[in-house]
Amino acid sequence: MTRIRRRISDALTTAFSSAGPRPGGGAATADAPDAHPPDDTDTVPDTPGFESPGVTGDGLPACHERLRAELTFPLAWGTSPIRDFRTWRQVARTKVEEHLFQPRDDTPFHAEVLDERVAEGVRHRIVLFNVTRFSRVRATVLLPRGRGPFPAVLLLHDHGSRFDIGKEKLVRPWYDETRLSSARDWAEKRFGGRFVGDELARRGYAVLAVDAPGWGDRCGLAYEGQQALAANLFHLGASPAGLLAREDERAAAFLARLPEVDGERVAALGFSMGAYRAWQVAALSDHVGAAVAACWMTGLKELTVPGSNTLRGQSAYFMLHPGLPRHLDIPDVASIAAPGPMLFLAGERDPLFTPEGVETAYRKLRAVWRSQNADERLRTELWPGLGHVFAAAMQDAAFAWLDEWVGRTAPGPGPRR
Repeated sequence: MTRIRRRISDALTTAFSSAGPRPGGGAATADAPDAHPPDDTDTVPDTPGFESPGVTGDGLPACHERLRAELTFPLAWGTSPIRDFRTWRQVARTKVEEHLFQPRDDTPFHAEVLDERVAEGVRHRIVLFNVTRFSRVRATVLLPRGRGPFPAVLLLHDHGSRFDIGKEKLVRPWYDETRLSSARDWAEKRFGGRFVGDELARRGYAVLAVDAPGWGDRCGLAYEGQQALAANLFHLGASPAGLLAREDERAAAFLARLPEVDGERVAALGFSMGAYRAWQVAALSDHVGAAVAACWMTGLKELTVPGSNTLRGQSAYFMLHPGLPRHLDIPDVASIAAPGPMLFLAGERDPLFTPEGVETAYRKLRAVWRSQNADERLRTELWPGLGHVFAAAMQDAAFAWLDEWVGRTAPGPGPRR
């Protein structure tokens, strides 16, 4: 076998010699330092230009810098040849929709109330509805004291590699002591001990929280299982991020149509992966007029660099639409929501996003809103000394901003797109 391999190698060497220069340099000769050794070893020639290894220690392809350089985001506002903003927004949204691998869904919700009780003047409901044609889910609804219709907030939970709770991260689970214990731990860790949904309900907002596939009532994920889920969805012509985006869009429609809700005053709010979901649903849904995104915004090129948490894979699948970066950067997708009111919050010491990435994204966002004479509708903040948290002070700023743009006495987020 070794002699056969040597004869094949000699034949290839002769072929390269007669054909002239080869990819790695000049023609091979018997005297060349990279010629195949004359013994019976199986040594592979260390040809100049030979890519070894093909993958970096961070899991990046060896050619990642060249691939990154090819990302020019030709459909971005200001780069695209389209000069009418409404037209651009529709074209850009259509492009994002293509990469969800999920067609629009008009399945009837067929909602039913499973439980309702009043505590501290707030109505707590567990509802069941068809979030898509595939899934019927339980969700929590909080309705404030008084008579509606109320302004409303779609609450979108984070990832956090914590799957036993989902909606419970944002709404206090009155229905399950075990989940309540987990939810309290999470609230202490990320939200200053608060349940954001309960705070909003006390301030006069209706809220809806739904579990993403794999969390809470729909639990079944473990950290290492996310890659398998993604691969299986890809095999089925879908993706985790696309499925989640469609579910969020449907949840927004469900919230806007509740009889107690003012459908013209609906916002989305989320932290971490929930922040990604918040600005994404604002870009994709005509029912969401405003959004608050805490700790998830960056430029794509600054996200895919050595040392980035995203390179670990796994959780990234829920925020990754294959092929879309060939057309739009991350802030370009969020800009589809312009000129609707948007608040972006980031911690200066957030280890998941570099300050350069955050500022790159903020700069792009500000340019879009400015182009539409809507500077006052966009707020981008970097909070000194804070990491990857939605601290109480950040929440207070978000609540005040919601009161300004979505609250009952506010003028509202403006006309529907």
